[in-house]
Amino acid sequence: MPKLNPYLNFDGTAEEAFTFYQSVFGGEFVGGVMKMGNAPGTENFSEEEKNRVMHIALPIGKDLLMASDTMPSIGQTLTQGNGNYISIFPESREEADRIFNALSTDGEVEAPMEDQFWGDYFGSFKDKFGVYWMINFSKDSGYEG
Repeated sequence: MPKLNPYLNFDGTAEEAFTFYQSVFGGEFVGGVMKMGNAPGTENFSEEEKNRVMHIALPIGKDLLMASDTMPSIGQTLTQGNGNYISIFPESREEADRIFNALSTDGEVEAPMEDQFWGDYFGSFKDKFGVYWMINFSKDSGYEG
């Protein structure tokens, strides 16, 4: 069975965002933080771009959340949008509240954590880095993420 790992792009804030996510989920970055300046052929990049993240990965449960920064000097731009959400399935209501409250700090709550008509405990928001999240606790789902 294939494994899906969300991969995010940032405009120079990948390391800051992932340090924040690490404070919520714990864990260590797999392979450390790889910077653009470590790659061959980047001698002519500005110091700011050399310090951008080429790759970062944080284990969350059995999955990896991964990211990099865009590189404006080679034409990459970031367009934030709500076309994707990272959906987290905590093991308890308390863990759902903890994750929701931590990640939504300084963000924009779309739906507060509440019992929903379909029987789950659910909330959604955009975090302070522009990443959209859904937190969904379902006691009876049988889902073992």
